[in-house]
Amino acid sequence: MSSKPIRLAVIIGSTRKARLGPMVADWFVERARAHGGVEIDVVDLADAALPYGLDGQADDGSYTSPAVAAYAARIDAADAFVVVTPEYNRGYPAALKLAIDTVYREWNAKPVGFVSHGGQSGGLRAVEQLRQVFAELHAVTMRDGVCFPMAAQQFEDGGSPRDAEGATISAKLLLDQLTWWAETLRTARAERPYPC
Repeated sequence: MSSKPIRLAVIIGSTRKARLGPMVADWFVERARAHGGVEIDVVDLADAALPYGLDGQADDGSYTSPAVAAYAARIDAADAFVVVTPEYNRGYPAALKLAIDTVYREWNAKPVGFVSHGGQSGGLRAVEQLRQVFAELHAVTMRDGVCFPMAAQQFEDGGSPRDAEGATISAKLLLDQLTWWAETLRTARAERPYPC
């Protein structure tokens, strides 16, 4: 493995005021730092200010909106992604769909992992839909992830999961797989541009 750290973007997929995403993301970021070998960029979509209904790309491929250009640069700089998503009405948030669709090439040939939270399904129905979307973007989704069913009851007041051991084991497996794919695909992209 290269000594160069993997650039990991952790994307908080919900923008609602009453959301668990930042707490779940903070917990995962702590696990990622403990895992090592990663530089982390937390991309909170509530702060991204991505415009709705705007085709923000010019004919030369540059972005015409400053907010889109800044967001695209962060996605482009990442070697891997972890999407922290809730499940809304058996799907994922509209803000996350907008963020995914706002850029295209920046996702290509990179791995994506998921940390989901929600009701009884723990956000897994949202993740299954996201797998299909990321396949269209030529991204590789990780088979294993982290899931928090009935998430509001799964965390202590300080932001730690009640089943800290089980959640940490799941996070480690996700990070092991994600960093393997990130290193492999980063090397491949450097040696030969991905055809898309």
